[in-house]
Amino acid sequence: MKLKQQIEKDTEKLPDQPSSEPQALEKEKSSQDKATKPPKKQNQPLLGLVLTPTRELAVQVKHHIDAVAKFTDIKTAIVVGGMAQQKQRRMLKRRPQIIIATPGRLWDLIKERHPHLLNLRQLRCLVIDEADRMVERGHFAELESLLEMLNTVHFNPTRQTFVFSATLTMAHSLPTRLLQKKKKNLDQRNKLEILMEKVGIKSKPKIIDLTRKEATVETLTETRIHCQKEEKDFYLYYFLLQYPGRTMVFANSIDCIKRLNSLLVILDCTPLPLHANMHQKQRLKNLERFAERESCVLLTTDVAARGLDIPNVQHVIHYQVPRTSETYVHRSGRTARATKEGLSLLLIGPDDMMNFRKIYKTLGKDEELPMFPIETKCMEAIKERVNLARKIEKIEFHNSREKQHNSWLKQAAEALEVDLDDDLLLGRTRDEDTDREQQKMVKGMKKHLKHLISQPVFKNVIKTKYPTQMGKLSLSHMPRVGMESALTRVSIEKKKQKSKKSVPPQKKKQKQKKEKKQ
Repeated sequence: MKLKQQIEKDTEKLPDQPSSEPQALEKEKSSQDKATKPPKKQNQPLLGLVLTPTRELAVQVKHHIDAVAKFTDIKTAIVVGGMAQQKQRRMLKRRPQIIIATPGRLWDLIKERHPHLLNLRQLRCLVIDEADRMVERGHFAELESLLEMLNTVHFNPTRQTFVFSATLTMAHSLPTRLLQKKKKNLDQRNKLEILMEKVGIKSKPKIIDLTRKEATVETLTETRIHCQKEEKDFYLYYFLLQYPGRTMVFANSIDCIKRLNSLLVILDCTPLPLHANMHQKQRLKNLERFAERESCVLLTTDVAARGLDIPNVQHVIHYQVPRTSETYVHRSGRTARATKEGLSLLLIGPDDMMNFRKIYKTLGKDEELPMFPIETKCMEAIKERVNLARKIEKIEFHNSREKQHNSWLKQAAEALEVDLDDDLLLGRTRDEDTDREQQKMVKGMKKHLKHLISQPVFKNVIKTKYPTQMGKLSLSHMPRVGMESALTRVSIEKKKQKSKKSVPPQKKKQKQKKEKKQ
């Protein structure tokens, strides 16, 4: 019994005294795991570099690459201007394999000799998106320095270079005045060859050309309106009222976008501006809002012309005709994407005729662009609203400019601790009474404009395709005449013009006589 009790006591103690064998096995396993584990990514080089002309396009490209590499260990980073440089340095410390960048900020970090950007010789893939824009003279000086470095100091013979653009193969002949001015023979090589030379592709590249002869897609309907420069606001507002939807309005200058934005805000159109002078966060926020809303207006410069894939953009309006045919193709390419239909409308003033003819000639259009149909009866009401909004905008613009100027002078005087001369202030001749009168007048004008906007411009006539069996119409779901698609209106006008051309002159006269008798 004593022996049995002793054995039981010994067995109870066994779990509390672990043997040395399991520990030895664990040590062996951990040493094996360390040997089989890949080395830490501290020395992981940069393998892929994507260069884009705009920040918004860089953000979009990053989203697409992240979606493709979702189930892999591939890390990406974005390096663009307008964002915190310190944050981007921290992201580069993680040593991502792919960087999406704009040339300016990337070159700044290379000059700073960031550890992850020191050895670009191991770069396996270089992508230049919208390449024709990127290598234009005077646009991206940093890109020239970067390409020169990649082709000399950090040259890698196995590196692949991809060059993308919708207008790479569009050929242009040099103006005759340049040929006459410079007596020596100017280089008239293909634009693609010059581009390849700048990028550093020495061997013959493989070219994949998917563009059509007209350079625009088949599903795009192109139209125009000829008008005076002062009338563009009328037709723009008319279109936005008559055909609501996701619309992008392009202009050549930031000042024009700012003026249109304040005008359409007064007209209660809730536009979203997008241009280079805005903060980057606000630019991205406005793009997100535009993509979310079904009926919205984005007022933008050519910052948003290239590469951006915004879903279901129905209309593109060229408030100012672009200066080059490439820009026209890229702007119009924001709509009619992925086999969907879209409309491109040119507002052509007398100043735009030269650019319009140049674009028309370069794109090799066989037929004339159709004129966009306008209901002239509605234009009086449109003009009244826009003219009133213009007056309000002009007064508010001058007042805001005066306030900015005066506040800047006052701050400068306080900083220098000097007395400010009243003669330097704008609007000093106006007293408080005149200011009060002006405010009262603007308030009255806004009230009148609000009343005008509440009134319908287009007649609420019900238009149905098929007769109803019950004889009752669901009015809430029925479209107004003004709510018809802009594309259907253009196609109807086209058919009318074709039928007019096909009818011989004798039959036309007979028709006219019959109509008169009736």
